[in-house]
Amino acid sequence: MLCIQCGKDRTKVVDSRESRAGVRRRRECLSCGTRFTTLEKVQNRTLMVIKQDNRREEFQRTKLAASLTKACVKRPLPINAINKLIDDIENKLTDAGKQEIRSELIGELVMSRLKKLDRVAYIRYASVYRDFSDIEKFKEEIEALLLPDESNKVTNAQLSFLGEGNEPSLRPRRGRPAKL
Repeated sequence: MLCIQCGKDRTKVVDSRESRAGVRRRRECLSCGTRFTTLEKVQNRTLMVIKQDNRREEFQRTKLAASLTKACVKRPLPINAINKLIDDIENKLTDAGKQEIRSELIGELVMSRLKKLDRVAYIRYASVYRDFSDIEKFKEEIEALLLPDESNKVTNAQLSFLGEGNEPSLRPRRGRPAKL
């Protein structure tokens, strides 16, 4: 491991702790004495996203982060709430045990989480994701959002969520339960 201060590879591990995100290691450089923290994470299999035109591309966390950051710009949300949302979505996708996920499912997962987190960010994301063709469809989405939760049912202009709950469901691979 290279030191972040001097760039030498003479470091020692001072402390190790397991966390949900991986293994956190506190390191000390033997050359300059700088202490820093590293995070080790198991690299999962490559998750492929099936786009609307049936192209396949590798899941990119940075794309998800960029779209969520755009939707949440100038909103009173702490950055760690956005990062937690990204982590939760990525974990849900990888824990499903599938190698390929449709992009529509990712979009629906994001929207179901954003709706609970910040309704303005949700509308911003939905306006790009759903690509409203006219102002009436946009108005219907906002009106549906203003309804109380128990009567906030799917409208004709709105895609239905997968599964029975408010959030799309991912079925686990046989013999391996999904962690939610």
